[in-house]
Parts: sequence; structure tokens; C-alpha cells
Amino acid sequence: MVIGAAVLLFIASFLKLYSVSGFNLDVTAWTSLGNGLGTYMGGVIGAALIVVNRCLPQPRKIAGLDLGTVGAAFAVLTAWSLFWFMVDVGDNASPAAGLILGFIAALVMAGAAIATPLVPALQAALIPAPKPVAPQPYGAQPPGGYGYPGAGAPQQPSYGTPPQQAQAGQPFGQPQPQPAPAPAADFSPFWFAVPVARPLFAEDGSQAPIAELAPGTWYLAVEQRGPALVAQTQDGRRGVLQDTSGIQRG
Repeated sequence: MVIGAAVLLFIASFLKLYSVSGFNLDVTAWTSLGNGLGTYMGGVIGAALIVVNRCLPQPRKIAGLDLGTVGAAFAVLTAWSLFWFMVDVGDNASPAAGLILGFIAALVMAGAAIATPLVPALQAALIPAPKPVAPQPYGAQPPGGYGYPGAGAPQQPSYGTPPQQAQAGQPFGQPQPQPAPAPAADFSPFWFAVPVARPLFAEDGSQAPIAELAPGTWYLAVEQRGPALVAQTQDGRRGVLQDTSGIQRG
């Protein structure tokens, strides 16, 4: 509505403003730059500020004033000025198409600018919001971020204290966890995903889960111990994935 009113106001600036009985005058808003630029173009500028403010993701301000507020003030001032031009055109004169059409356009623009904060139907976004990214099916490679196999060869992360060193110094007689199988000599780290949620157990051989691997997420396998894999989660925790059936390599 504001855009249409601004286009109508711009067209009206090139039409005859008023007619005088007994004279053939061709006076438009551009006969006087103060009228053309100050009044008519002031309304067009106000409309532009209102539209730009609606298109921006966050409202912008000029000298502490919201762009939409400044644009509405321009529109109201234009309608107010054109109203008094129509009332006081002088003796033996009458408003012509440029003045009448300009006043109607400015009045519609000012009304729309004032009514927008009050009417929910006028507050719809001019530019539709971007559609959310659809969740990727299991096995599809995400476009980036943690666990993206296509981002290049994974780097071997730094690890903590080996389980053998962590067990050293325990008091005699304390139950010791079962030793883990030796890592495969020819193993290379790779990315993988699990088909269903599976627990990740501690590397010391205890059966207490330290994390749960979720389907649809890529994890880094850093070692192979027999049929099991040592996996690293997104937050850097490491554990043993005992059930490796059906996993998908990246």
C-alpha cells in the first residue's frame, strides 16, 4: 500500500496543480523545487524509509529514531502540506489533478504508516523468512561442522593418559579391570555413524556407559580393538563401542 501510494504521488508531481479561471496555466510541483523536492519527494522518501525498515531483519535508527517512524513523519507532513495547498489555492483558482491526486496518495500513505503498528494484518513480512533446513536422512553427509567426512582427512586427536598408566599405582588387592585388546596395527581413523542409539563404554574395560551415540551423527573412530572401536564424541570424550554391527563409514 505504501509503495503504491508513493508511485501515485510521484506521478502526481508531474500533473497540473491548479487551474485559474481565464488563464491557461501549466503549473506542476516541479515549477517550484521547494514544492517538488520538499513536499512531493519528501513523501516518496518517507515511503522508501518505511519499506526499507520493513525489509531489514532488525529495525535501523537514524539519530536515535526508528526508520519507520521517520518515514511515517514524512508521510504525515506531506499529507498535511498538500491539504492546505488545496484549501488555499487562491481566488478564482481550483485544485487540479496533480494536487488532488497527490493529496489522496499522501493521505493513503500516512494512514498506512500509522495503521501498520496497530493492525496485525499489515505487519506481515515483506520478504518471507528462509525455510528451515530439512533434517538429513540417516547416512547423508552433513554440509559441514563436526564429523563431516568430506572435509578432508581427519586429524588424529590428542589423547589423555593411556589406560595402562591410569591403572598404575592402584593399591594391591583392588579389583583390576580386564585388559583391553591391543589396537590394530594397520588401523586408520575414519568417520562413522550408528544405525540406532548405542552406548559408549569406558576404555578401562568397565561396563558403565560414559555416553550414548545417536544415529544421524558422525563420530570419529580412533582405534580398533578386536571387533570393538574406540570412538570420540563431539565434546572430546573417548570410549569403546562394543556393538559395531551395521555402522556406516564416512
